[in-house]
Amino acid sequence: MKAIVVIGDGMSDRPVARLGGKTPLMVARKPHIDRLAREGRVGRLRTVGETGPADSAVANLAVLGYDRSVSKEGRAVLEAASMGVDIGPGDVAMRCNLISLEGPPEARRIKNHSAGHISNEEACALVARLDEELGGARGPLPVKFHPGVSYRHLLVLSGGWASTALECAPPHDHVGGLVSELLPRSAGGDPASARTVGRLLELHRRAAELLAAHPVNAGRRQAGKDLADSIWTWSPGRRPKIETMQARFGVRGAVISAVDLIRGLGVYAGLEVIQVPGATGLHDTNYEGKAQAALDALADHDFVYVHVEASDEAAHARDLDLKIRCIEYLDQRLVRPILEGLEARGVAATVAILPDHPTPVESGQHGRDPVPVAIRRPGQAPDAVQGYDEEQALGGSLGLLEGDGFIRLVLA
Repeated sequence: MKAIVVIGDGMSDRPVARLGGKTPLMVARKPHIDRLAREGRVGRLRTVGETGPADSAVANLAVLGYDRSVSKEGRAVLEAASMGVDIGPGDVAMRCNLISLEGPPEARRIKNHSAGHISNEEACALVARLDEELGGARGPLPVKFHPGVSYRHLLVLSGGWASTALECAPPHDHVGGLVSELLPRSAGGDPASARTVGRLLELHRRAAELLAAHPVNAGRRQAGKDLADSIWTWSPGRRPKIETMQARFGVRGAVISAVDLIRGLGVYAGLEVIQVPGATGLHDTNYEGKAQAALDALADHDFVYVHVEASDEAAHARDLDLKIRCIEYLDQRLVRPILEGLEARGVAATVAILPDHPTPVESGQHGRDPVPVAIRRPGQAPDAVQGYDEEQALGGSLGLLEGDGFIRLVLA
């Protein structure tokens, strides 16, 4: 049996006052997603624990049935795999955002986690300058900056001197927070941890000076755009060991995403990474291109993992209207052509849909609630659920799935 798994990142939510106590999934027009629920079986999946990280690395590993403890090395090492950056045995990789700040110098706060969704071209120019002046893997405490996509970049602390025993705050979970209270701190109490924190704080300070004087920010200032005021380092980790999906389940899979984290997870899981032109990780992503790529990939793969970041980014921005619109785009421009394409090609395939984690729009932060799941499997009788949202999922026949329960149902 072939299978397509569609991830609407962060699309589940909690009741929203402005919606009269309903969630974005409850009010969005999504007939094709509801069709999957109506013709399939519905339930919930626990993707993050009650404690520990509630990030996309943890959640997507859980969707694929990996033990959440695999994610202890953080998301940066996964993104490095997608970017083709080799992480040596003694290296520590960290995510390095470009972010916007606001407020007086003595009380600077995080304005947004994305430097106003800075363009790739602008960001790469900034990261190149940072590496030229501060990185290049030079000196006794060598580091190197690697450009990624938009605001998402990579910092590698090489040479075996760095520690991962750090307390770091994901910037998207702390919009509005005081920078002074959120900067990296030692969590180990050992010399290596203290040395690592000292080096990171030095990089933060010197990067702020370089960014303030860069022509890219001068142009953004003149255009009235948010500036890339600062780097933000977080999610430290070392190269993980992950068993492939082929070894675990005997299947050949592919992954489609605009996000380095998800593509990197796919690399470690042994999935073929399929690039789609125009895939942005935002609401303007190429939904139709992803649908076409998924259908094409199914010809020589057993399953395809299609990830769409848009609703998560909208929720982090606390933009309710945009989050609802992103769910409707997912329905009309991705799920609909996938279902129609399978029917036109005469392919019998399981289709599943779920978010990796909730991102409640009122807080803008990842949540820990189990996520709603719908799995439509050819030849399998549906349950009584008629639509797809957080409330209806409570009455589904799948109940509350844990561990690898979801992916085993999909790949059965």
